[in-house]
Amino acid sequence: MGGSVKSSLRARHPWPVFLIRRLGRFVVSLAVVVTASFAMVHALPGDPVRGALGLMAPPETIAATRERLGLNDPLWRQYLDYLWNLLHLDLGTSLDTQTPVREKMAQLVPATLQLGLTAFVVCLAVAIPVGLLLGIATRDGRGRGLHFGFGGVTGLALSVPDYLVSVGLVFVFAVSLNALPVAGLSGPASFVLPVTALVVGPAAYLARIVRAETQRVLGEDYIRAARAKRLPARLIYLRHALPNTLTPTLTVSGMILASMVAGTVLVENVFAWPGVGAELVHSVLAKDYPVVQAVALFFGAGILLINLAVDIAIAVIDPRSTIKES
Repeated sequence: MGGSVKSSLRARHPWPVFLIRRLGRFVVSLAVVVTASFAMVHALPGDPVRGALGLMAPPETIAATRERLGLNDPLWRQYLDYLWNLLHLDLGTSLDTQTPVREKMAQLVPATLQLGLTAFVVCLAVAIPVGLLLGIATRDGRGRGLHFGFGGVTGLALSVPDYLVSVGLVFVFAVSLNALPVAGLSGPASFVLPVTALVVGPAAYLARIVRAETQRVLGEDYIRAARAKRLPARLIYLRHALPNTLTPTLTVSGMILASMVAGTVLVENVFAWPGVGAELVHSVLAKDYPVVQAVALFFGAGILLINLAVDIAIAVIDPRSTIKES
């Protein structure tokens, strides 16, 4: 009886049921991320107060700082205080600079978002047309040279680690040719090298996915029917083939955006980019645990938001596969 009522409710109101389930999953996952970021920081070895104030700090200063930060309280009490402060958007105070972590994050997050979103847009702009054109050119076993060339180039791009790409770009374009800025955020030219370092591997992977999906779609009956009607090739590829490659492409694109956000930690440090990733490494070395905790929460919550947005976007593009499933 209960099952039939739920099925009827899903059938009559698929969108509200879908959104409630996805938002519920997001809230539960976010609670896990919050708890994990708290546990991770408190599991790190060493005394954060002594690490931040230095070995020569007076014992009374260290004791006063520990008391002020609540580090002498039981762990469960610290966790409840952490949750309460989060609800009030209070991320604590930096042990290194004695400034509110919220203000520091507000200064760093825009630079990281600029870098990550620019890289994501460039990745889509390169990978989707290339994958679509290669899928058309190599369909039904055609263009074997293109097939092997594409596989070799994308395989090489996927096999080279991000840090090697970053170092190679710095050596060639910044040091040898002196054509682009080597570090920092100082204008549009400063985006070229870090964006390229972030894009190479994900663009190769996404182009492979788009090419494979294009070849699969071009073998479907409705494409053959469109050709039998002698529709122009432009309409067949752009109106019929491209939209049907978007659902799997969008899923992979969400994963790529999430990996790019996480990948900024390495790239920002190589290019001295003034963002959250570079601050994470500095804060770990300085044992500035409130900042480490805030950065870990930023990356975790960001990836969850990306996954939520991708789920909703897929439901909009292909309601049959997602809303009916919910």
